[in-house]
Amino acid sequence: MDPASQTVLILLVGVVVVIGGVLALRLHAFLALILGALVVAGLTPAERIEQTAVRESAATLVDAGRFSGFVHPVTDEPLTLDGDEVVLRVPRGQTLLPEMAAVVLPQDLELADLADTRDRPVLEVTRLAKAVGSDDRRENVALARVRRANHAEAVEPGALAIPPDKLKSARDLASRRTIADRVADGFGKTCGQIGILIAMASIIGKCLLDSGAADRIVRSSLRLLGERRAPVAFVGSGFLLGIPVFFDTVFYLMVPLGKAMRMRTGRNYLLYVLTIVAGATMAHSLVPPTPGPLFVAEQLNVRLGTMILAGCVVGLFTATVGYAYAQVANRLWSLELRESPDLSIRDLEEIAARDESDLPPTWLSLVPILLPVVLIGGYTILETSVATRTGWMRAAATIGDKNIALVLSAAIAMATLVWQKRTHLSELARSVQSALAGAGVIILITAAGGAFGTVLQQTGVAGLIGELSATEPTIVVALAFLITAAVRTAQGSATVAMITAVGILGGLAGQLSFHPVYLALAIGCGSKPIAWMNDSGFWVITKMSGMTEVEGLKYVTPMTALMGVAGLGAVMIGVKLFPLV
Repeated sequence: MDPASQTVLILLVGVVVVIGGVLALRLHAFLALILGALVVAGLTPAERIEQTAVRESAATLVDAGRFSGFVHPVTDEPLTLDGDEVVLRVPRGQTLLPEMAAVVLPQDLELADLADTRDRPVLEVTRLAKAVGSDDRRENVALARVRRANHAEAVEPGALAIPPDKLKSARDLASRRTIADRVADGFGKTCGQIGILIAMASIIGKCLLDSGAADRIVRSSLRLLGERRAPVAFVGSGFLLGIPVFFDTVFYLMVPLGKAMRMRTGRNYLLYVLTIVAGATMAHSLVPPTPGPLFVAEQLNVRLGTMILAGCVVGLFTATVGYAYAQVANRLWSLELRESPDLSIRDLEEIAARDESDLPPTWLSLVPILLPVVLIGGYTILETSVATRTGWMRAAATIGDKNIALVLSAAIAMATLVWQKRTHLSELARSVQSALAGAGVIILITAAGGAFGTVLQQTGVAGLIGELSATEPTIVVALAFLITAAVRTAQGSATVAMITAVGILGGLAGQLSFHPVYLALAIGCGSKPIAWMNDSGFWVITKMSGMTEVEGLKYVTPMTALMGVAGLGAVMIGVKLFPLV
């Protein structure tokens, strides 16, 4: 079997193990992902692991003629290319330093090329630079000279150059690291990237609910926009709350308000339910710190501020499409207000009559949600516009750090709960403990997904579509959408679908001809189709709203699919017009 077919087979086996574990064996998503990771790690040949690790760590020789010039990476001063220097494109996440040596390997890398590198040409890095293209695109490069210029083999564009220590690490990964070691490495790395963020987001969400801040946000939106524009208020509130709070929890919170509005107006219940879904479901898949988009952004090396800003733009567009669908659906069909097992009509009357003096002020309710967006997003914008690292820029980098920003917001959310409810510290501790118990499960699932993605990438799957990534951006984002949608439809969980898809496509992050945020957004949009009976969110919507299963398939499933496709369209337009490289 040729290497490409073998890689595809291993990939399919891994995906089948995960999906089959969830559907057929009824395994928890954490166990299914870990099992899939172990199976893939066991099936991947050692030589494939070594070759893939070398390709990920190696710089690539590129033709200097494709650039209009070179500049210093810090000062932007023009640099002149020495006649004896060659140009190396530095891979994302790797570092080359002046005077560092790098062994040259052929582009069509074979195992024999790795067996004995003593006679291979060696490059010595002379300078670091940024290469300026004819379209003003900049790439991080290193300028180097061939130390053994008389070597019989010519050093041509496309060849790989890897420092000896990286080559040794690749060999050790393949020969000395066990299956369990490689799975654990991926698990630990992912947990280190997202653990604090998910824990803090869970605390924020729990405190918003317990303090009444979430209720205040929805009521303020309704009062600001008026009863006639209640659907707009539900979309906006759902989207805003969906950033730090999981979708199921947002729906639990807001559907009683939708039912209360139906009791007041006597109509439009279907419109209220669908607009709540339209807002909350897109934030759940596009805007960190919810686990899915957070994990995808980390795996694709997308700055969290960039993901938040881009996710908000695409998410608000898709939510608008969902709102339009809800308006049309409300004119075509109607949904009866029925008592659900968890909420009687009497309960609804009590919710509608709740005294607003028990709720915190609107501005304080919004702070825990907006603060991390402002700090992280603001620093991302500042960093791209300010070149020098002054003292105040270092301070901005500290408070704009994703972990620090979420910790500050969690502290404010906890203080709000204590102040508003006059909560004793022991009661606050119980709320935080409850939040962390839920967050722990999400962290385990997400970290297991990181382990699965790590071993998938070691199979060399990114190389199968590497040429595609450099030629047609719209095909790449469409492929990401379709892979995610297929996994989502098969096993039901949007988060697991995103984790699986980025595991397959994550190796492309350093090869793309466009900003990887578009790939992340396409994966997020692909997690929307198709919501049906294997999706826990589908059951939350139907049971809490009083819909039957048939009504859920008729009203909710087409809307989420349409929103996902609309999001893909927005991403494809964006990647063609504004590649952001």
